[in-house]
Parts: sequence; structure tokens; C-alpha cells
Amino acid sequence: MRFLTTLIAMGLAAFTAQAADIDGSADHPLVPRYEDSEIVAYSNEEFTDYRLLNARTENYGGLDKNHDAALLLEGKVTRISYRAPAERSVLEVFRNYENALDAAGFETIFTCDREACGGRNFNHAIAEGSLYSLFGEYQAEQRYLAAKRPSPEGDVYAAVYSVMNKSGGGPNKDRAMVQLDTIELQPMDDKMVVLDAGKLDAGLAADGKIAVYGILFDFDKADIRSDSEPQLEEIAKLLKESPELEVLIVGHTDNEGALDYNQLLSTRRAAAVVEALTDTYGIDAARLTPVGAGMAAPVATNRTDDGRAANRRVEIVER
Repeated sequence: MRFLTTLIAMGLAAFTAQAADIDGSADHPLVPRYEDSEIVAYSNEEFTDYRLLNARTENYGGLDKNHDAALLLEGKVTRISYRAPAERSVLEVFRNYENALDAAGFETIFTCDREACGGRNFNHAIAEGSLYSLFGEYQAEQRYLAAKRPSPEGDVYAAVYSVMNKSGGGPNKDRAMVQLDTIELQPMDDKMVVLDAGKLDAGLAADGKIAVYGILFDFDKADIRSDSEPQLEEIAKLLKESPELEVLIVGHTDNEGALDYNQLLSTRRAAAVVEALTDTYGIDAARLTPVGAGMAAPVATNRTDDGRAANRRVEIVER
């Protein structure tokens, strides 16, 4: 009897462990979970970029091939993968989320189902990376909703994607799976220090190059932001004080996005810096050479927010 009791206890313990959410996860405060669902994957980044699908996908090849069907956002991104309880349909679970978002003040901006979303193309745009094992190739019953909650403190966007997991074994088989992504728009903390002309000169003297983080661009653009003026002024001061100095202006990106796209973006940004130094500060263009390095020369890991921020930079290189 004691042996049987022990086996029952062990079985209950295993069931409890299986039914528990993964460590460190939590529901988003604006969107509750479907009753008796479990969190099986979770991530939370304080500031990053996110492409919110807001149209049917037409191209095979994942999200990178369907940028025209997505809205580019920046802010705090929370991604939660739920496993719904047994014997609940995708439609039932999805409609509950639809109602919950409506009750929380969200306004639908796009919704679709099955082939109307783009079939397999849409599924592959959602189920990338670690999400593939949970959602990949289950487009037959897929349903999706993108919504926006306007707020003076910063708009919040939400995306709900639900499928029926049909292959393999384990606890996910024949369960409705839900991906809930929330994006809270907010400005990035500006922690970059402006380097004065003296520090720029010292860096070039010591290493032949120096990384500059005070030249800022809007995400995915090559337009220099107005708050970059203090750093541009110091670079111009350095060049005026050292009239023989000739430099490369090298743009760098993180590894988000395609290799060729980042190469082009970094080149455009470097050219924008050269243009600003020549047009606004009167530096001879012959002394400045724009170069785009893209993601090819990281100074930190691209696996973290801080690392990616360190890799997005402009470098001045003595030539």
C-alpha cells in the first residue's frame, strides 16, 4: 500500500510540474489567459523592434520576405506562448481572446483565418525560430488578430495567433496553441555619451578609430535625428582643429534583418553623416569617406538588447 501511495504521489507531482507555467513567466497585465491554459514559452524585452503583421502575406520565406505586410514598431515586447486545455477548439479559444482584447480597450486593425491569412506563408512568418515546434505547419486552422489600444502614455499593440497542434506526441498534441505578443510603444533610454573633440582625437591617436554612439537615427532609417547635433559638432570641431586629418565614416548595424539590407542601411547612414558634416559644418567632402559595414564587425553579442545597442554605432577611422 505504501508503494502504491508513493507511485500515486510521484504521478501527481509529475502532473503538477507539467501543468505549471515555465519559470519566470507571467500573464501580461492587459490580457488575461484562457482558463486553465499553461505558459510554455515566454520572453520579455524592455526595448526592441517588432514587425506586427497587419495584412495577408504573399511571399514564402518567413517574416523577412513579407515586410510590406507588417507594421514596424519599437518598445517593450512581451511574447507568451500558451497551451490551451484539452478538447477546446481553436475558434473557441480565439474568440475568447478577441473578446478580452475588446474589453481591454483594444481596437482591431487586422484579422484573418486559414488561407485568407496567406496560408503557409503566414504561418511561417509567425512560427519562426523557437516557435516553429509549437506553431509551425499548422496553418489549416490558423486564426490571427492584430489590435491597438490607444493611450496618451504610449499606444499598446497586441497580436493573437492560434492554431491546433496536430503532429508528434507529448502534451501539445491535439491542443489549441496561442501566441500572444504585446508591444508597448515607448522611447528608448538615451544612455549614450557625447564624446568631445579631445576624446575623439585621443581615441584616434591610440587605436586609429573610435566608436561614436551620439549620432542617432530613427529605426530602419538613415535620417539623422536632431539630438545628434552635439556629437556632430564635436566631430566637426576635431576636423577643423586637425585640417590634415582624413577619415572614414563607418556605419554599423546589429544582426537584425537580412545581411544585404543592413549593409545598405549602414552605407546610407554613413553617407548621411558625411552630408551633415559637409553641408552644415563646412567640412571638405574630400576628407570624408562613407563606408557601410552592416553587421560584419560587432563589438558585442547580438543575443542581448545591450549587445545589439553596442553594435549599432558610427565609427570614425583615420585613413
